Amino acid sequence: MSEQPKLKRTLTLWQVIFLGLAWNTPMIYFSVFGVAFEGSNGFLTAAYFIAVLAVLFTGASYAIMAKKIPIAGSAYTFAKKAIHPNAGFLVGWVLLLNYLFAPIIAAITFGIFLNAEFPAVPAYVWIIGLITLLAVIAIRGVSSSANISRLFVILQIIFMVVFCAYLIYGLLGDGGPGSLVSTEPFINVDLSLSVALAGASIVVFSFLGFDTMTTLSEETINPKKTIPKAIFIMIAIVGVLHVGTSYFIQLSHPGFTFTNPDSAALELVSIVGGSLLRSIFITVLIAAIFTQGLASVTSVSRLLYVMGRDSILPKNFFGYIHPKFKTPVINIIIASVISLLAIFISIDDAIRFVNFGALSAFFFVNVCVISLFLKNKEKPRFSHVITNLLCPVIGAAFIAWLLALLDIPTIMGGLLWMAAGSIYLIYLTNGFKLPLPRSTKEKTVSEQNQAI
Repeated sequence: MSEQPKLKRTLTLWQVIFLGLAWNTPMIYFSVFGVAFEGSNGFLTAAYFIAVLAVLFTGASYAIMAKKIPIAGSAYTFAKKAIHPNAGFLVGWVLLLNYLFAPIIAAITFGIFLNAEFPAVPAYVWIIGLITLLAVIAIRGVSSSANISRLFVILQIIFMVVFCAYLIYGLLGDGGPGSLVSTEPFINVDLSLSVALAGASIVVFSFLGFDTMTTLSEETINPKKTIPKAIFIMIAIVGVLHVGTSYFIQLSHPGFTFTNPDSAALELVSIVGGSLLRSIFITVLIAAIFTQGLASVTSVSRLLYVMGRDSILPKNFFGYIHPKFKTPVINIIIASVISLLAIFISIDDAIRFVNFGALSAFFFVNVCVISLFLKNKEKPRFSHVITNLLCPVIGAAFIAWLLALLDIPTIMGGLLWMAAGSIYLIYLTNGFKLPLPRSTKEKTVSEQNQAI
């Protein structure tokens, strides 16, 4: 009997980082600029700084779990092995909201933006064209996705650096304050903790790419070391870009106002760099949207593959790997077909699903680290208490607070999705009388890794 095709380990550290950055999309800073500016009362620097600190706790939990369980599936796999298979199923089910709707957001944004630039071409034409192109590239292999993602991510980073250079030039030039050092963006009489936290609850969604990285564990060279490093490097890159950009904006344009939150970033770019920078901004933003869509399709196909391989979803379809391309082709096609919903739904609706799914998964990854710590019967070292108990407790508390800040329709929609998953779980387990199907290659956490 021939061996079933497997995912191929080809990804290096920086390829994983660029795929995470591609899903994360550095240029998302400008996409949410207007909403974030209003939500933080203009104090974006403090909001992003708090968001970075909060994300570091959850990122640390992801790094710990990725080292202990270097298997594709992210929060789904972590919860299944660290808590209980049924908990893993529900986490994976709610995580699907995040992964299925992420490429939809990219497609909607792509269609809306290009339709505005070229009104003669309907938005749905751009949407279908993007989805088709993303599917073809994703099918060809994850290395192709990583290489394309690297190019477009570098373009985004270069643009943000150039944008900051324009701001710095204005600060040091005639009419500017002549200084780049100030505490005003962080400490201000009008800045309260509640305002900063409110802003952080919005901008925290600019740091979600590290979950994507853990879906690539089985395609990564030496994942136990590579994935944890990639998580912290990605958070550092995004944190520096977003906090730094916010800092220079607040110094150079402290009284900035805009007419429309959706176009606030475009208004700001036009003021800072005129028509030239505006044209570059539009071009790079298109590339950013494309890159985010490619990373999203790649990630959701891997999550569906793991759930199919475990027979949680029909294995013949979702657990299939193409013998030539070594990619889950059927899953890529399924995700692409679902992405066609971008023609019919609004971006606000899609974002609601992404927010609920991502934050729920983040909460349970912190719980996974706590669970493994409490199950460890050996006397822990003090450093383990800090990294495996205190830090994930702080991370879980912050994520729970963010979940509580979501609006009622979002929470209700997420709970309905979880209810549907619970019904399917009852079916799979025959009313919890049977265990969930299990992959024949699964091992327990203790068999795979010793506690850190």
